[in-house]
Amino acid sequence: MSDTQSGGGDRIEHHTAVTEAEVDALVRGICFKTGPPRTLGVELEWLVHELRQPQLPVTPERLEAAYTALRAVPLGSALTVEPGGQLELSSPPAASLMECMGTVSADLESVRAVLAEDGLGLVGIGHDPWHTPHRFLREPRYDAMETCLDRTGPAGRHMMCATASVQVCVDAGHDGSGVFGHRRRWWLAHQLGAVLVAAFANSPLAGREPTGWMSTRQLRWTQIGAGRAGAPPLGGDPRSAWARHVLDSPVMCVRRDHGPWVVPDGLTFRQWARSRSPRPPTRADLDYHLTTLFPPIRPRGHLELRMIDAQPGEDGWIVPLAVTAALFDDPEATEAAYRSVKPLAERTLDLPAPHNPLWTGAARRGLADPDVREAATACFAAALRALPRLGATREVTDAVAAYRDRYVVRGRCPADDLLDGVRSTNRSPSRPGPTTGGTPVARGRKDIRT
Repeated sequence: MSDTQSGGGDRIEHHTAVTEAEVDALVRGICFKTGPPRTLGVELEWLVHELRQPQLPVTPERLEAAYTALRAVPLGSALTVEPGGQLELSSPPAASLMECMGTVSADLESVRAVLAEDGLGLVGIGHDPWHTPHRFLREPRYDAMETCLDRTGPAGRHMMCATASVQVCVDAGHDGSGVFGHRRRWWLAHQLGAVLVAAFANSPLAGREPTGWMSTRQLRWTQIGAGRAGAPPLGGDPRSAWARHVLDSPVMCVRRDHGPWVVPDGLTFRQWARSRSPRPPTRADLDYHLTTLFPPIRPRGHLELRMIDAQPGEDGWIVPLAVTAALFDDPEATEAAYRSVKPLAERTLDLPAPHNPLWTGAARRGLADPDVREAATACFAAALRALPRLGATREVTDAVAAYRDRYVVRGRCPADDLLDGVRSTNRSPSRPGPTTGGTPVARGRKDIRT
């Protein structure tokens, strides 16, 4: 978001204090950029572990050396580091699915080559199954985040340091009605999101033991609370609902130039704008506040879908990207997805995601739920029909079809493979436990050329 954008056309300087009414107008203007869907993006988070023995911890010194080397590598995607040392690649906006895949695939090849020189590799799994959360980055933002999230229990540290995801970014849609209208896309994202959680659940373990959830990563997000990681209520205008949510969500921190940042307890941005204490909030504070809210669908001009676990295999991320892109950017697939998930909506009990029965059931059971499996099967079928129209290669459509046959139609997800590995190990103690790569934990297609 540009520092000079505003909802009403008047420039508000970066350092200028903002009123409650100005915050409302700004959020409406900057978080939903409407127009016909034209671009696509993906953000991939990975755990970084020993290449051959991912159960072993990587020292902070080795991680720092690896990231120093990676920063010298020219990439088309932005490379960032998460609090626990996870690596994230964020693609630039792409004009097509294959353009997006091509950029990220090339970047991943370069990143893996650099990491491999130091015996490190990328692991695609939603929640670290081996290690306790340990913070790698020591920065004021994450000091404040840890202090804030610790108030609700240990889930915040797990979320910060032990999780990884595939986040798909799609355009918000246009202001009219129809399949690409922004109201309908907003609604669809919040219902389809539960199906994506279930279909791609890949984090059933923590501390080497089953947690009882197919997506422990989604569980952690739910546990940090609705104010920080919840969506606004659906219904009505998405801009108005999101603006209210932003104003009524708790402020994570009040930044300052010297010393630790202030971490208020229970102060909403609306209260801060009214009280103007400990100092008046500015446009920069609003921009920062928006980055501290983690709903499953986050409007950032576009829609950022944040609910998909990181996937096994070197290119397992391609399947959720392709399926999501098809269901949002092909009109026939979008309509089919809408019809498929509409019967599930009543199971939300009109509660916001992810704190409703539909979402928690998807995270706990995956595709073992017959209604969610039925919706997922229909959505995969619609995506497979749409992908050739979006210019997808045969390799991509074959990968989606293989995933559907291996998991979706059988009511399984990658988490089942991890659990099968644990059960097998428990039956045969001499066999190795869950690992990654070419083992039962993550056995995916090795290479899909774009």
